[in-house]
Amino acid sequence: MTLIVQLTDLHLRPRGVPALRVSETNMMAERAVATVEAMTPRPDAVIITGDLTDKGTEQEYENLLGILERFSVPWYVIPGNHDSSPVLKRALATHSWASKSPADNLHFAVDIGPVRLIGLDTSVPGKAHGELDSPQIAWLDEELSAHGTQPTIVALHHPPIVTGIAHMDRTRLQDAAALEAILSRHDQVQRVICGHVHRPIFATFAGRPLTIGPGTAHQIVFNLEEGGPSAFNFEPPAFLVHKWSDASGFVTHMAYVEAFEGPYPFWPDKSVTWS
Repeated sequence: MTLIVQLTDLHLRPRGVPALRVSETNMMAERAVATVEAMTPRPDAVIITGDLTDKGTEQEYENLLGILERFSVPWYVIPGNHDSSPVLKRALATHSWASKSPADNLHFAVDIGPVRLIGLDTSVPGKAHGELDSPQIAWLDEELSAHGTQPTIVALHHPPIVTGIAHMDRTRLQDAAALEAILSRHDQVQRVICGHVHRPIFATFAGRPLTIGPGTAHQIVFNLEEGGPSAFNFEPPAFLVHKWSDASGFVTHMAYVEAFEGPYPFWPDKSVTWS
């Protein structure tokens, strides 16, 4: 069994500064890391699918590294529209997996046990929407062709689908057709995972499951009206866990960051030991 935790949309700020006036993103990211660290069994790796910071500054990335270095398992990140790929790459200069892509771009491919994890950079400087440039599309095709039998997850920040949340759909991946054409030729891609929308959303893309992760702090308001407001709230923060096994392939679970009352055994007269 291989477990890959997906966190997304941390929106970290300088220490002591909330995001969006009221969202204590630093505190909630620290809680998320602590929750993942307490998981049993232990995850094999963590991927954070973009919007690592809120403004893409060196100070925010210094804060990011201070938080992520608390993980005792390998971790990987990709940029979102709130990030700066060049600044992020400088912050990750000592991480070999991050140093192989072009100077202004951060994409990578790594092995996590039997699973191949590919991270793509859909950020566009100064813009909210996502794009994949031609060199990155070509790299993805070559990478998938070189590992044609390995079960693969492709991670990107901007969803390539229409979710129904109108104000977020306007900033989705703009060249989704090019990505779909590549993935359709490579059957080993079994999951596409995204961030950006701050909600748990499940769909299909290029004939395979696509999941969008909830935020670790604030969530986007659930509203499917065409003119729905651009707003956020504080529904419980959560993250996704992608489990791979030879028997069942990929299975995705959602787990909450915060602790809730319980657990209570179904049969109170039985002796139950909870780890």
